[in-house]
Amino acid sequence: MKNHTIIFNNPVYINETATIAGPKEGKGPLKNYYNNILENDLLKEKSYEKAEIKIHTSAIKQLLNRSNLTSKDIDCYFGGDLLDEIISSSFTMREIDGPFFGIYNACATFAEGLILASCLISGRLINRAVCSVSSHFATAERQYRNPLELGSQRTPLSQWTVTGGAAALLETSNKTNIAITYGTVGKVVDFGVTDANNMGAAMAPAALDTIMTHLGDTGRDVDYYDLIVTGDLGHAGSRLLITMAKSKGIDLTKNYNDCGVLIYNREAQKVEQGGSGPCCSGLVFCGYLYTKLKMGIYKKILLVPTGALLSKTSSLQKESIPGIAHALSIELV
Repeated sequence: MKNHTIIFNNPVYINETATIAGPKEGKGPLKNYYNNILENDLLKEKSYEKAEIKIHTSAIKQLLNRSNLTSKDIDCYFGGDLLDEIISSSFTMREIDGPFFGIYNACATFAEGLILASCLISGRLINRAVCSVSSHFATAERQYRNPLELGSQRTPLSQWTVTGGAAALLETSNKTNIAITYGTVGKVVDFGVTDANNMGAAMAPAALDTIMTHLGDTGRDVDYYDLIVTGDLGHAGSRLLITMAKSKGIDLTKNYNDCGVLIYNREAQKVEQGGSGPCCSGLVFCGYLYTKLKMGIYKKILLVPTGALLSKTSSLQKESIPGIAHALSIELV
């Protein structure tokens, strides 16, 4: 490890992914890259929370089917979501027979899982791991803001929590040449943002800190990557990041984008600033970006999922919103 960046000397390969997208996501620009698109987001369940658990469970089972594996073939599972006590992931594992690490870094959870799993695989402590995330618009609104039944008006700076599930298979064996080569562990950064609807502004400083740390630790520059993509800063947060990076002498105008921007058609779908949630970066990577890597269109990607570390309690107590971002160098090798 150099400073905050872990070097995976023994390569970690991403050999398969699985994606389940909600109805709104299935009408967005990336609809052709998802394995399964839901017709409704309640799935005949009694609550949206139960529906999210069903989505998360289905994503893992779909990944195993696509990989011709059973649950017992997996050495360890890493999963997380947005709900209190990560119930979507924990309750999912009642149906999946395997060792489980439940993790939480808000919308940066997918990156946290990939880094932790890669450490164990590169260290040859395990051979195979599944990293999964889920999120749901209705469950997130109920927990962090207001239940949908209230019909509360959304603010211009708000973002739309992505409904879906995503899972990735990490292994020591190479079947795709798609490898995780570096993982930069982010710091908690707090710039004093208190508006729970303006998460892009809360997370952008953490994203910049992690990108700068990664470039410094690896000796690479921005141009090394075909694409640098943050998790869910949205339109406003992405513009803020570009401006902040410019003040530090970093030009992100040529090869930068954001999963929250990519996943929806902002004007047609009326999603304010774009997508958010753990499954924002999960769906975009496991669906769209993973396909582009397999096709050779992208050869080097810096994936930087971002998270706003707030809770309904901290918001009610007028706390500021800390942010975090982790970075993964994912390359064709």
